Formats: sequence, C-alpha cells, structure tokens
Amino acid sequence: MIRYELAEDVCAEMKDILQKLQMAHVHGPRVACVRSKGSKSKRVIARCHGLSRIMQLALNEKPHYVIEVVSERFDKLSKEEQTKVLIHELMHISHSFGGGFRTHKPHVTQKKVERMYKKFVNAK
Repeated sequence: MIRYELAEDVCAEMKDILQKLQMAHVHGPRVACVRSKGSKSKRVIARCHGLSRIMQLALNEKPHYVIEVVSERFDKLSKEEQTKVLIHELMHISHSFGGGFRTHKPHVTQKKVERMYKKFVNAK
C-alpha cells in the first residue's frame, strides 16, 4: 500500500529553486510537494501531477500541481541530484500554469536540466 505525506523539506527546496531560477510562471503557493512510500514502480524517482481542467471546473478551483517524490529512490540521492530531479519536474509545468504539462523532448531534456542546475548553483 502506498502512503503519502506532505514533504515540507521538498517544498522549501522547490521554492528556493523557483526563486533562484526566476520561474515566475510557476505559482509556488499552488504547488504542493508530497513524499510517497511503498511505490512498486521500478524507475520513477518523482512525478508531477496536475489538476485537470475538468476537475478545476467541477471544483471551481484554479490550477494546482503536486510534485510527488518516491521516498525509496529520491531520499537516497545526493542533494545535487535531488535538486536536479526537482528542476526536472518543475520544467514539466506549462508556462500557462493551466494544469497541463510540457513534454520531455524538446522541453525537458537532461541538457536543459543541467543548464538550469548550473544557473541555480551560480545564483547562490
């Protein structure tokens, strides 16, 4: 059984990333971070979930996103790799912040994540 808990440490890192990388299109207060435990997935380190348009309409809510980190894999990573994973997930959030996602190619690539990470490190 998968268990979920709010991940305040991940959320704090995410907010630091948003500020230092000037990702103004991402509305931090509408992005929650969750740590899951017990996932059976073999390769997933983290996922980004969005509140679909139909759910936004039905619930009369603005767009929201959830970044889920899979504890069994994410927590074992170095701080540097954790930051890169979060940058990767944040890059999936659409520039319209409407609930949709950006695809891996051409928007979210390893090369672009590395470039963003260098920019993050230099902003410290």
